[in-house]
Amino acid sequence: MLKKWKDQPIVSTVLVAVNVMVYILCSLTGELLYDRGQLDAFDVLLNKEYDRIFWSMFLHSGVSHLFNNMVILFFLGSMIEKEVGHFRYALLYLISGIGGNLLSLLAKVVNGDVAASLGASGAIFGLDGVLLAMVLFSGREMENVTPTRVLLMILYSLYSGFTGRNIDNAAHIGGLLTGFLVTSIICFWQRSRRRAFS
Repeated sequence: MLKKWKDQPIVSTVLVAVNVMVYILCSLTGELLYDRGQLDAFDVLLNKEYDRIFWSMFLHSGVSHLFNNMVILFFLGSMIEKEVGHFRYALLYLISGIGGNLLSLLAKVVNGDVAASLGASGAIFGLDGVLLAMVLFSGREMENVTPTRVLLMILYSLYSGFTGRNIDNAAHIGGLLTGFLVTSIICFWQRSRRRAFS
């Protein structure tokens, strides 16, 4: 019974459900949650509203924005969650999203950008980084997943972001790098432990 729960995408399902529920609340409350949670440098750095770095990951600008992110989150997330476990997956997702938003803030400050941003895509790009680190460094065999395929998926996603409009590419890159670096560290640590006990 425990193994059955272990293989289920519990965290991915909860994350999708939370994002959908937040979007419904946003639809019912108008601009209230957006004004309180979207990421902008002025409110975070001058008003010290640091919680926006976290909450903005759960806000979406429209149905298509939400749908696109949630489809990728569920299918990509379910695969990673099965490999790394529920707790570690949740941690990697949230850390990636925060890392993405921190780079987004830095880019806003450097570029003098006063626009606000929102969405789960920084955390989702983090999952791309997690997957790339896993196929490169974990030593695991993952069915139909190769470094080349993961790199092509990442390059296509980045290309789509840079050729689109109103896209926070800094958040995408920040999430991708955070997920990759944190997972790489975990993989090397696990391999060193295995060597130490072998």
